[in-house]
Amino acid sequence: MLSQPFLLEDLHQLVDALAAALDAKSSYTLGHSERVADLALLIAERIGLNAEKQHLVHIGAHLHDIGKIGIPDEVLNKPGRLTEEQFAIIKQHPVIGYGIVSKVKSFSAITDIVRFHHERFDGKGYPDGLKGFKIPLGARIVAVADSFDAMTAPRIYRQCFTPAEALEEIRRCRGTQFDPEVADCFIAIMEKDDLWRPAMPAKTNVLFG
Repeated sequence: MLSQPFLLEDLHQLVDALAAALDAKSSYTLGHSERVADLALLIAERIGLNAEKQHLVHIGAHLHDIGKIGIPDEVLNKPGRLTEEQFAIIKQHPVIGYGIVSKVKSFSAITDIVRFHHERFDGKGYPDGLKGFKIPLGARIVAVADSFDAMTAPRIYRQCFTPAEALEEIRRCRGTQFDPEVADCFIAIMEKDDLWRPAMPAKTNVLFG
């Protein structure tokens, strides 16, 4: 029988392989999932999740955008703003990602993160319009980390937010887009510890993270 450390190593290798597959499809994602995973782990630690749940949040954050593998290249890598029709296609990536990770038994505990990381606390998110605490905590954590990195990443058509501007936007959207407790926790982390890292320059131009 395989030892537990070996199984965990295999799991991390599988996560890395899937993330590498997505990076190969879109240079926009290069480094994004890793940064989001690191930020999500900081929130999970600060908010008081136990070690096992922190680990699951970290893995789920690494794979939150894996469904973009199923998005057509001409939409995913479009050098400009997306049309409404193209955005509707992009909005399918959480469902596609859910379908992918659901096929891996070891990922059963992170499927909700992948599917629900674009849900909003006020119920106006996608794909299922979940509201408030009906959104799993891991997904609420990744939503904040994902939005911060998306706002501070360079884009061809706009200047990126400064860290201070991005934090102010998260503060403004607490209770509407974001879980207030998660948002406050993240703001406290960033303002106290100054742990923000600059995003890698983006070679593509996707409007929505």
